[in-house]
Amino acid sequence: MNRLKEKYQQEVLKTLMKEFSYKNPNQVSKIEKVILNMGVAEPQDPHAREKVMPLIVKQFEDITGQHPQVTKARKAISNFKLRAGDPMGVMVTLRGELMWEFLDRLISITLPRVKDFRGVSKVAFDGQGNYSLGIEEQISFPEIEFDQIDRIRPLQVNIVTSNKDDKEAFRLLELLGMPFKKEEKNN
Repeated sequence: MNRLKEKYQQEVLKTLMKEFSYKNPNQVSKIEKVILNMGVAEPQDPHAREKVMPLIVKQFEDITGQHPQVTKARKAISNFKLRAGDPMGVMVTLRGELMWEFLDRLISITLPRVKDFRGVSKVAFDGQGNYSLGIEEQISFPEIEFDQIDRIRPLQVNIVTSNKDDKEAFRLLELLGMPFKKEEKNN
């Protein structure tokens, strides 16, 4: 069993039940899925997008352990030299053990490797208990070999919880070890 999942089941669940006065463990907020996506920003050359897609797919497989879905343009936009059906990016939805493994690596390894890291934002919740996090460089993930990338690309991580309350979702992520920014004191 993954150590983050074990921490959730043995520590976080009990703490949240006590703090929010729940009688049943099924009432406690849990992480349902993690969605990662990355756009391909080569709009000027449609052939360049097609050339880098296998590379990006491989990077996502290395990061997540799961084959990503290639997202395609729905409409043609002539100003961007974009046709309907052209590849635009990749996305993957993680659940179960892969989700817990990814979150463990994200919290304990990847985020501390981010350049000038001072913590993640406390206000990136959507009002429905879900958290969004942008990572500016895919090379922050230790699975990515620097020599194998053609350029630095950002990616988006969305953590979807079962509860619709931001306060409880924040506390869940905080107890799991998400490194939120410390409040700065003005002197």
